[in-house]
Amino acid sequence: MVLKVLRLTGFEQLCINFTNEKLQQHFNQNVFKMEQEEYNREQIDWSYIEFVDNQDVLDLIERKPGGIIALLDEACMFPKCTHESFSQKLYEKFKNNKRFSKPKLSRTAFTIQHYAGEVTYQSDHFLDKNRDYVVGEHEELLNASKCSFVSGLFPSVPEENTKSSKSSIANRFKGQLHELMETLSSTEPHYIRCVKPNNLLKPATFDNINVLQQLRCSGVLEAIRISCAGYPTRKLFRDFLQRFCILAPEILKERNDDKVICQKILDKTGLQGCQIGRTKVFLRAGQMAELDARRTEVRSKAARVIQSRYHTYVARQKFLAIRNTSVSFQSIVRVILACKRRVFLKNQDAALKVQKSVRWYLAWKSYSKLRWSAITLQAGLRAFGAYN
Repeated sequence: MVLKVLRLTGFEQLCINFTNEKLQQHFNQNVFKMEQEEYNREQIDWSYIEFVDNQDVLDLIERKPGGIIALLDEACMFPKCTHESFSQKLYEKFKNNKRFSKPKLSRTAFTIQHYAGEVTYQSDHFLDKNRDYVVGEHEELLNASKCSFVSGLFPSVPEENTKSSKSSIANRFKGQLHELMETLSSTEPHYIRCVKPNNLLKPATFDNINVLQQLRCSGVLEAIRISCAGYPTRKLFRDFLQRFCILAPEILKERNDDKVICQKILDKTGLQGCQIGRTKVFLRAGQMAELDARRTEVRSKAARVIQSRYHTYVARQKFLAIRNTSVSFQSIVRVILACKRRVFLKNQDAALKVQKSVRWYLAWKSYSKLRWSAITLQAGLRAFGAYN
C-alpha cells in the first residue's frame, strides 16, 4: 500500500487515497486493534501499544450525512452549484476539523491530513467527474455492439439504483470499496508496504526523513514493535495438546484441566516469554518452530524405535522360517537315510540268508558224501567179514 502525496490532485486521486485510507484502517484493525483486544480478552500480561487511528479521516470523507462524498453528491443534485460554491460549503462544514484545512490564496482547493501526510485537492472538476453523465443514445449504441468488450462497458444497473448510480460516481465507488473491504475481512491478509525513497522521483536518492515519516504514518514501526513484543502464534488449549502432548506424555496421566496441562508442558520445555490465556496458549516469534523441532525429534526417536522393532521382528520371522525349513529338510534327509539304511539292512539280511543256505548246502553235500562213503565202507567190511 502506498499513498501518493502530490501538490495538487483531483477527484481520481481522492478516490485512490480514500482506498488507501480504508486499507490502512484494515491494517490497523488486524495488526493493532484485534491483536490487542484479544490480548485483553485472554487476560495476559501485556503493555498496550499506541497507534495512529485514521477513523477520523474516513469519517471526514465518507460519513453520511456530513462527509465530503455526501456533500459532493448533494451538490451534484443542484445544476446551479459550482465548484467554488461546493468548496465554500466544505470550508464551512469542516473549518473545525483537524484533518481538513483550506490553503491560502485558493477558493477551490482543500487539504486533507491523510495518514501518510497532507494532500491538497483541486475541486475544479469534482462535480463533472462525479456526475459522469452519459448520453442515453450513446450507451444504447455501445450496448448494441457485437464486440463483447464494447457491449460490456455499460452493464445494466438495477432499476432502484439507476438514479443514484448515474448521479454519483463517488457513491458507487464507495459501495464497491465497501464490498472489497468485506471480501478482505473474510481472508487472512498479508501486507506489503511500498515506501517512496524520495518525492523527486529520482533514482539512487534516499530521503531519510521522508522515509521515516512514511514508516511512522503507515504504522510500520508500531507493527514492528507489536510483532517483537507480541505473540504472533496462538493455539487453543485442545489444539495445543493435540499437537504437543508427545513432549510430555507422563503429564497426560494426571487428572488436570487443559490449561494446567498446557502450562506444565511449557514448563517442561523451558520456553521463556510465552503465556497462558483464558482459552489459548500464546507463543512468541520462533517458539512454535522450536516446539515443532522438539516434536519432530521425539517423533523421529519413536520412528527409529519402531523401525528397530520392526527390523527385529522381520529378522526373527526370517530366522524362524529358515529354522523351520532346516528342521523340515533335516527330517526329510533323516527319512531318506533311514530308508536307505533299511534297504541296506534288508539286502544285508538277504545276503546272510543266501550265505547260510550256501553253507548249509555245502555242509549237507559234504555230509552226504561222507555218509555214502561210510555206508559203502561198512558194506564192504560186512561183505568181507561174511566172506571170511
